Amino acid sequence: MSFMKEFKAFAMRGNVIDMAVGIVIGAAFGKIVSSFVGDVLMPPIGLLVGNIDFSEIAIVLRQANGDIPSVSMNLGVFINTLIDFIIVAFAIFLVIKGMNKMQKKEEAKPAPPPAPSKEEVLLTEIRDLLKK
Repeated sequence: MSFMKEFKAFAMRGNVIDMAVGIVIGAAFGKIVSSFVGDVLMPPIGLLVGNIDFSEIAIVLRQANGDIPSVSMNLGVFINTLIDFIIVAFAIFLVIKGMNKMQKKEEAKPAPPPAPSKEEVLLTEIRDLLKK
């Protein structure tokens, strides 16, 4: 099998395509959550805390000196990213919980009892005849 045919067979398998779709949707979902946290959730929280813009919270480790830029730890950006992560993790938890619940429902269906063998059917008929 040539390299291209082998690659095509690999790329066209269902799992690879499903994974690619999941990655694209996940990236879009991540952008939506980032926008939600940065543009919708954090401004009211900052207003409640005292007009704080969380993205500007930073600890300056070294002040700017001439051409040398300042060095700072951007804790506000970290807080926003942490909230993004918590929201995404919770959404994924809910999706997986729903999938597990659906799988349990499928597994919970009892299997029908097996049909009686030919010998059992014949013995039942003989028993019924003897009762008469």
